[in-house]
Amino acid sequence: MKSEINKNHKRVRRQQYCRGVLGFTLIELMLVMVILAVMAAIVLPKFTGRSQQAKVTAAKTQIAQMEVALDAFEIDISRYPTTAEGLKALVEKPASDSTEWQQPYLKRDIPKDPWGNDYIYRYPGQYNENGYDLYSLGPDRKLGGDDDITNWSKEVK
Repeated sequence: MKSEINKNHKRVRRQQYCRGVLGFTLIELMLVMVILAVMAAIVLPKFTGRSQQAKVTAAKTQIAQMEVALDAFEIDISRYPTTAEGLKALVEKPASDSTEWQQPYLKRDIPKDPWGNDYIYRYPGQYNENGYDLYSLGPDRKLGGDDDITNWSKEVK
């Protein structure tokens, strides 16, 4: 009889212990929510300016990659693509240069800028008189202003 009482007592204590561990109180849940909200309020403002900065960096990188491809095109064909041929000449053979054109100079198609617009290419350049102009209009999608990403120095403007 004593062993039966001991077994029942242990079983009851185990059930009580398990019930207490399985759930969270409303206060504990509210405390966790407040902590998460405070952390979000501190961290999110730091990341909001980063996305725009990342897009500008991506545009500069893409322009640099296209400059390398344009220079390779110029080495093979002894000229840069005309404004009419545009950047398309880096991935598709121009009709006028059937024998000199060696390869697609970009691995993929011409990329769009991070804001979804085409890069603007002009040869001969208005700002680079002995070369070409290659630029993105930037986030405002308008020519001019401080947000344009270009392959020329801003002082030249």
